[in-house]
Amino acid sequence: MDIAFIGLGIMGKPMALNLHNAGHTVFVHGRRAESMTPLCDGGCTRCDSPAEAASRAEIIIVMVSDTPDVEQVIFGDNGVIHGAKPGSVVVDMSTISPTATRRFADDLRARGIEMLDAPVSGGDVGAINATLSIMVGGKPEVFDRVKPVFEALGKNIVLVGDNGAGQVAKACNQIVVAVSIEGVAEALTFARKNGVDPAKVRDALMGGFAGSRILEVHGKRMLDNAYPPGFKTKLHRKDMNIVMQTAHELGLDLPAAALVTEHLEVLMNAGDAELDSAAVMKVVENLSGMER
Repeated sequence: MDIAFIGLGIMGKPMALNLHNAGHTVFVHGRRAESMTPLCDGGCTRCDSPAEAASRAEIIIVMVSDTPDVEQVIFGDNGVIHGAKPGSVVVDMSTISPTATRRFADDLRARGIEMLDAPVSGGDVGAINATLSIMVGGKPEVFDRVKPVFEALGKNIVLVGDNGAGQVAKACNQIVVAVSIEGVAEALTFARKNGVDPAKVRDALMGGFAGSRILEVHGKRMLDNAYPPGFKTKLHRKDMNIVMQTAHELGLDLPAAALVTEHLEVLMNAGDAELDSAAVMKVVENLSGMER
């Protein structure tokens, strides 16, 4: 299958490579020319614009940072819309606003182009190992057409509903992850403030109902006070801003999500945007007078 892949960051680069390794013909475009070089050396084809990449493919995957970036890639100067053929499918695997996603899908459909929103969970490790969880919104028949492409990228692939539903599911994922990180940070700080070894508390909790991947992976980061990014604070804050904006549009109160969003903002303002979002622990410790 001929696939365009636009956006070659920490997630996009290994995803594009996995598609090539699965036997697809992959046309790549990245804002930075150097991001395309290793992929082209590996057999992908370089394109000078999203429009050029889209003109050569039947499936057009977009994997960029935020809602304005997706809009620019699809509808901007030299954007996908200027090259995509009627009958092609735009697959947005970025994490963006559900409201904007529905608008993008309508605008594309008016030009004879289908769209799926298909944000992912699993981080760079999942992207490299092709084990991503993929949450999809769109028409069932379009999903069926693109599913072989998804199967080269992930393991848990779910059609959640119509356009926008994939982004809603990803927002739900980010709520659960963010609130769980906050809970683990508070629990380990509570243990430490009580003079109890937080590492042993974590071990005890891992065997019970509180056990989770967040406690296992992020809890270890918190114990080590080391936060190399798996998922950067600035990106998690961006995702939680999408959650809070959508909640505002719906008149929905999300107090726990609002608290973590505030803590992520504190981290950003402290210059910790590039740390893993598990560094929320630093905010909790600071509020408790327990900085390390």
